[in-house]
Amino acid sequence: MLADTAESGIPRCPWCGTDPLYVAYHDAEWGVPLRDERRLFELLILEGAQAGLSWLTILRKRDGYRRAFDGFDAARIAGYGEADMTRLLADPGIVRNRLKVQAAVTNARALLNLYDRGTTLSETLWRHVGGEPVCNRWRTTEEVPVTTPVSDAMSRELKRLGFRFVGSTICYALMQSAGLVNDHLAGCFRHTDRLSVV
Repeated sequence: MLADTAESGIPRCPWCGTDPLYVAYHDAEWGVPLRDERRLFELLILEGAQAGLSWLTILRKRDGYRRAFDGFDAARIAGYGEADMTRLLADPGIVRNRLKVQAAVTNARALLNLYDRGTTLSETLWRHVGGEPVCNRWRTTEEVPVTTPVSDAMSRELKRLGFRFVGSTICYALMQSAGLVNDHLAGCFRHTDRLSVV
């Protein structure tokens, strides 16, 4: 079932509702193949921050995250100390959960370790889908999985590499948002669009 789009006449996935921020995210970002390192790292952190919350909550705080976490510069975040933790946990612009904030710092360090090994986050993630987006043809939201064997494997690898807040559900949400899978419903106008790589 697609969203009621009587106002615009454009069929969309129902999860984005009518909130302008959510609709804009659905239309322009969700499912677009993403290979840019900094943006992938940002999504990894934001998907982990979402755990237990709605994605709309995170979208509304995304600018706050970008400001608080130095534009998701992994080298800077990896150097955060206790003063930064105190600053972040007092910042209403982000989700003030100590474990999630600590995970962002841990993940920045894990990312730098990936670089030291001669690989990238993009290569690590995209390898799980053979380098090309998987285009699904779901007709209803109920058909869309929350985990798959691929997200299970991605989660295991990321944990082995030292990343945190990367369970299979978070990994599948990352795969959807970063366009490793196209989970726009078959009737959504974005499903048939040629989604350009970013």
